[in-house]
Amino acid sequence: MQVPHNSVVLVADGRKLLFLRNEGDADYPNLQVEHAEERVNPATRDQATDAAGGASSTQSGAGAPAVAQGGSNHAQGGGAQFAPSRGSFEQTDFHQLEEDRFAADAADLLKRRALSNDFESLIVVAPPRTLGELRKHYHKEVSARLSGELDKDLTGHPIPDIEKALLSA
Repeated sequence: MQVPHNSVVLVADGRKLLFLRNEGDADYPNLQVEHAEERVNPATRDQATDAAGGASSTQSGAGAPAVAQGGSNHAQGGGAQFAPSRGSFEQTDFHQLEEDRFAADAADLLKRRALSNDFESLIVVAPPRTLGELRKHYHKEVSARLSGELDKDLTGHPIPDIEKALLSA
């Protein structure tokens, strides 16, 4: 992938982001850090205060006699009898919610930078799930300046590795 001179490269995951600017040219990128940010995002078990909720219900033939005429044990009306059921609510994944919120905040930062004409060309590098969440929140000005995307997690990699990954993409 070509990384034009002065392009901004966003390298992000669900809790870290790195804004880089290419001070080199398209063939020999020289990415320089402009901004770095990291949020603490504990595991869901450390954020949740209680177990998932539950609900129980029973269906009964309300108003129908328990034994119909003639000694039959079936309810009148031929309706089916349901066994008591227990529903449950899935536990909220607070960790994932925070990662999605972080991606939305990163997209907002991209929007503000695009609207202030801070960059003409943008490349986004993020794991597939984060990339999908970012895409949901791209402003039209961000989309118009988007030169490329790379669905890899490179947030913990040194800058020369990021440059190599971009050139080989």
